[in-house]
Amino acid sequence: MKEIKRLKVLTLVEHGNLTRVKAAQELNISERQLYRIQKALREKGEQGLIHGNRGKPSHRRISKEVQDKIKSLLDEQYADYNTLHFQEILSKTYGVEISYSTLQGIRRKAKHPTPRAKKARKHRGRRPRRPIYGMMLQADASIHPWLEDRGPKLALIALIDDATNKVWGTFRAYEDAAGYLEVLQTVCLTTGIPMELYTDKRNVFQDQRKLSIEDELAGVERTNHFKTILDKLGIKLIQANSPQAKGRVERLFGTLQDRLVKVLREANVQTLEEANWILQAYLPKHNRRFMKKSVQEGSAFVPWPPELAPDELFCFRYFRKVRNDNTISFSKVVLQIPPGIYRKHYAKATVELRQHLDCSLTVHYHDQQIALFKQAEGFPLRIGTFVPVPDPPVVVDFIPDLLPVEMSEL
Repeated sequence: MKEIKRLKVLTLVEHGNLTRVKAAQELNISERQLYRIQKALREKGEQGLIHGNRGKPSHRRISKEVQDKIKSLLDEQYADYNTLHFQEILSKTYGVEISYSTLQGIRRKAKHPTPRAKKARKHRGRRPRRPIYGMMLQADASIHPWLEDRGPKLALIALIDDATNKVWGTFRAYEDAAGYLEVLQTVCLTTGIPMELYTDKRNVFQDQRKLSIEDELAGVERTNHFKTILDKLGIKLIQANSPQAKGRVERLFGTLQDRLVKVLREANVQTLEEANWILQAYLPKHNRRFMKKSVQEGSAFVPWPPELAPDELFCFRYFRKVRNDNTISFSKVVLQIPPGIYRKHYAKATVELRQHLDCSLTVHYHDQQIALFKQAEGFPLRIGTFVPVPDPPVVVDFIPDLLPVEMSEL
């Protein structure tokens, strides 16, 4: 087609219907090149426009002798070698330098395809959005230098509505179950309880360890604190097999890492507390900019039941057996249980220890609260448990009126 176009343009030039300057512009060549082509057309006719190398073998091609040698090596010894390995053998042992793609072509012609063919990729289609607001929330975290060089690296834990792109989030020192519960609690109390939660396969959401044969036969299911809370709320947990499956929240972090970082920079944020304050001021603006209208009107969020206390639900629960001195241990911390109204002691009794999102601890016996403990400094809430006790031991404060107790005294 290129040569046909040249013939038509040069014919117009020969008949005086087109100037050489405009012809050169039309063919995107210089006037000097146009003179050469025009001279070839006058001397050789239409054949003068055909490139001289057409139909001739390339001088860089692999010779027939080398191709025959490669085919014989494949037939005799190297049929089960993959192409890259065979290429290295040809270079080191036989002194034959050949590109990977050319060797692949020779193998195909010789009917010796590579034994380790790449697995065919599956066809993937885009999952349509949920049609109603609140039907599904996607959850994930992004550990990123949000404060750049002004502060520590933080984890942004975010939930995004699949139908409308509305975002809820919080900054944490690290990605943990407490952070996800904090954001989920905000959603449930301000907007309502969603129908589904779409996450990755972290143990934060669901224990991924395999069950023993005995447990499988007994019908035991792996669970954890987070999954138990979702079950109580009636939220279905869906876990993705790949990051691409929950692309909505993955793309969200791409946007926030571009825009939110600059907002934090302009505010000169240096601490976690300041970052959360700016984040809560930024999210309404972000939602107004990026929210979409759902396909169907209405909301699938279930209103929060007023009779359900959030502190009793959004917490981590552990069971402990009380020692003879009315103490229990929790992550290397000894907690003294005071005498109760109905019982003077709880020795040998099994109590429930609840760790709340405000870092407090409560002890319950038959659903009655019998002790409340404030968390001392040095015990950050992490994945539903305390970190190991520092040295020297941290003083544990008690409520009601009890004296502080040090581990050394116990």
